[in-house]
Amino acid sequence: MYPKIVSFNIPEFLRGIFPDQMTLNSYGLCIGLGIIATYFIILYKTKQQGLNKDNLSELFLWCFLAAFVGGKLLFYLEDPSKYFGNPQLMLKNMGNGFVFYGSLLLVVPTMYLWLRHYKIPFWPFMDGVAFGGPVLHSFGRLGCFLAGCCHGKICNNSLGVVFSNPDSVASIRNMPLYPTQLFDIAINLTTLLIVYLVSKRQQFKGQLFLIYIAFYAIGRVINENFRGDDERGFLFGGLITYSQFIAIILIILSATAWFILSKKTKLEER
Repeated sequence: MYPKIVSFNIPEFLRGIFPDQMTLNSYGLCIGLGIIATYFIILYKTKQQGLNKDNLSELFLWCFLAAFVGGKLLFYLEDPSKYFGNPQLMLKNMGNGFVFYGSLLLVVPTMYLWLRHYKIPFWPFMDGVAFGGPVLHSFGRLGCFLAGCCHGKICNNSLGVVFSNPDSVASIRNMPLYPTQLFDIAINLTTLLIVYLVSKRQQFKGQLFLIYIAFYAIGRVINENFRGDDERGFLFGGLITYSQFIAIILIILSATAWFILSKKTKLEER
């Protein structure tokens, strides 16, 4: 596809401070656009909780750091012998190779601690995240599609896409592959639609966030069957991938939280 949008030379007076040439990558551009869109969505959805641009910006900064650390850490843990035994390889891959669930598992506790510090209700805020999360994730997967990462297996039907660009990070090139990045976007947008429809008749605080987590996890379990980047690793003798395992855990946790929160709401309404 198009991993690089444009490359340009740095003016001479800036050389030595910056590289002689800089490149705008499609993945980074998509992530940037996704963060901006998500920021304003969450700002709009949580304005009744007293959040403003300044404190939400602070939260986004903490979440960005948590997402980077969590996404990179789980990426390295998928093949620990490869990376932890070779620190230079870890540094070389610092700018690419992230795992969504690694980011999610560190971002949510970060949000909880920040919200608790400022005495902002956790579950109502996370319901706002349920609108922004799928948008940010969709932009990220569009970046993956353009860059060539997170691709699918070899595809022998009309759904296949070919990554032929020499700058593509796809591990399989010049052969039709399942566009699992686009499948993931479809999962996120479908989840967003469900969240929107349920929000019209929301039964308890936190319901929208739990729907977001559970429905995306279900879609991810299915989509993983088409993924072709096998170097991510498997569990239980190749039965499931790391992401499928985490998704199943999140489905169970979401169902448990649903039961607890809905029961608590019913008791409070009596």
